[in-house]
Amino acid sequence: MPAQAQPVANPVATFAGLDKITGRITRFDVYVDETVLFGALEITPRACYDRPSSDTLQRTSAFLEVDQLSLDGTSERIFTGWMFADSPALNAVDHAVYDVWLIECKTSTNVPPPSER
Repeated sequence: MPAQAQPVANPVATFAGLDKITGRITRFDVYVDETVLFGALEITPRACYDRPSSDTLQRTSAFLEVDQLSLDGTSERIFTGWMFADSPALNAVDHAVYDVWLIECKTSTNVPPPSER
């Protein structure tokens, strides 16, 4: 049995989001435990891990929570779970207007951290 490396925790998750109405794809970085708004979706990654490319398991994964905002300002949780960059359809966010998928986990980004905004 081949040896497997432990996953490495990263502070930044990179996502891509598709607005199905306009056909526009947006790529965005989110810090772990930060909530960002993509359309009517609030996306909060709670963990983001990657493994070496030689590992046979899912190499990049993130645990996230996605809430949908309504027009009256209330929110409803529509997704909680693991998302895998290697298999974006495995655990997908099910929404009529927006698709969101994990691209990668990173150690840094040019986006300032929430504490500096």
